Amino acid sequence: MNYGAIIEAILFTMGDSVELSKLAEVLELEKDETRAEIEKLKSKYEAENRGITITELDGAYQMCTRPEMYEYLIKIAKQPKRYALTDVLLETLSIIAYKQPITKAEISKIRGVSSDHAVSKLVEYNLVCELGRLDAPGRPLLFGTTEEFLRSFGVHSIDELPVLDADQLETFKREAEEEMQMKMDI
Repeated sequence: MNYGAIIEAILFTMGDSVELSKLAEVLELEKDETRAEIEKLKSKYEAENRGITITELDGAYQMCTRPEMYEYLIKIAKQPKRYALTDVLLETLSIIAYKQPITKAEISKIRGVSSDHAVSKLVEYNLVCELGRLDAPGRPLLFGTTEEFLRSFGVHSIDELPVLDADQLETFKREAEEEMQMKMDI
């Protein structure tokens, strides 16, 4: 049995430290045998000059990044994140951009489906932020776009967002009504 692979899988998957006694129980080994297997794995990582190591923390073990690798982690963490804006996220972002400040309930009403996940993702991407609370029962959060939104879409203010002419608006409205009718027919 490849105890090293099992230990590696457990420590990698758990993320947090795992007590020696729990590892020994899972491996069906004595604590001393388990500790020896951990030390073999740790020595292997050192010999291969790997980017990870196993650290003992008060009778428990955790897989960690070797301290010499921290500067590289910092460099990668500082790089701008790339994110994919799906149709759902773009639709939700458009509603927020044109109707801000707006609540999740209002967004969901316009879209016809729950928008909680989409709004959360847009907040995570720093394209949308909480602007405060609506002075109404339940005091729902109000959302609006951020400076990152403006930078990402190359506009200086929301006033520069394209304005739809009456014909485009009517076309979109008709398409939305047809789509709703198709959903009701199903």
